[in-house]
Amino acid sequence: MDQEQNRQIADRIRELREVSELSVVDIASRLGVTAEQYHAYESNQQPIPISTLTALAKILHVDYTVLLTGESPRMAKYTLVRNGQGVKVERYPGYGFQSLAYNFKNRTMEPLLVYLEPHDDEASEPQLISHGGQEFNLVLEGTVKVVLGTREFILNKGDSIYFDPSIPHGQRALGGPVTFVTIINN
Repeated sequence: MDQEQNRQIADRIRELREVSELSVVDIASRLGVTAEQYHAYESNQQPIPISTLTALAKILHVDYTVLLTGESPRMAKYTLVRNGQGVKVERYPGYGFQSLAYNFKNRTMEPLLVYLEPHDDEASEPQLISHGGQEFNLVLEGTVKVVLGTREFILNKGDSIYFDPSIPHGQRALGGPVTFVTIINN
């Protein structure tokens, strides 16, 4: 996806915040970020991390899918997502994901297929984020560096890590493109 989709997501968030009669300061406080940081998300000046999108959905009392697509999920028994058919979002160049259960109502977890491209400076550290719940990552292709607090792990195809995402964490592709499954338990 592209900047247009990111702008639409930011616009939906702003509209939902306004309809909910919440201020930028209210939302920023609940997210644990500054009002300036939140405004940068809502005005599409900075990409919104997946964990922040998930938290915003809870704060705004909507399904995560509503933020991504503008539509509510419809399936209650099962949802089938064929290869390549998940809702695709490019958060910023070199980092995108597909939502793999976007059409299932009342999800308690978010399964995502994540794509990372290597940066020019592979020695630099990934941007660290933290959020609630639990997180699982399974590498399908490539090599990824996972930073979890003060620890670093190198994961190759078939390797996985399950962790408490309240610990600041981030991922970086090493040597080539990386594809991995992330499941975030809300």
